Amino acid sequence: MPSALPADKNGHEHQLLRLARKRKLLRARDVAARGLPTIALTRLVQAGKLERVARGLYGLPGAAPSEHRSLAEVALRVPKGVVCLLSALRFHEIGTQAPFEVWLAIPNRVAPPRIEKPAIRVVRMSDDALAEGLRRTRIDGVEVPVFNPARTVVDCFRFRNKIGLDVALEALRDGWSKRKFKLDELWHHATRQRVATVMRPYIEAITA
Repeated sequence: MPSALPADKNGHEHQLLRLARKRKLLRARDVAARGLPTIALTRLVQAGKLERVARGLYGLPGAAPSEHRSLAEVALRVPKGVVCLLSALRFHEIGTQAPFEVWLAIPNRVAPPRIEKPAIRVVRMSDDALAEGLRRTRIDGVEVPVFNPARTVVDCFRFRNKIGLDVALEALRDGWSKRKFKLDELWHHATRQRVATVMRPYIEAITA
């Protein structure tokens, strides 16, 4: 019986390793979409040339992950999600929060993702809200959607019952002192997310 493995397996493995050097993280589904056999991933892991980072995710062994590797992992596994709130504050270096979960905004009607690692904390938003203040950045070769600093601070007030008003106030003060956003940008998002009335006295206090 002929072997089920592709005859040019070395060529496939070479392509996968080249892709891994470029993208840092590989999804099994992306490998299949390129017409490459996913069994090559298994062979490379067994040979010690790749490592299984998480379910369905692979990377080069010994490669130093960036500080925000968990955001890249979640972005690959939840394409419709946007990094928000405490995780976005951490990414933008605003405040002192160091969340052990990845805070992720997802569409209202999308089922919550089932991910064991890294841990995630989900908040729901409308499609319009998810499109406001969106910034795309690359982390370990992966395009990661993150809300910009002004939108993130506004969301902290919008979801203050989840994260605490003290966290929102710290984010506002620290973001303003570090010039992470402009006043008109902050007011724009506060108005769009319907928390301008709540934020007004705090904004006036730091800009007086």
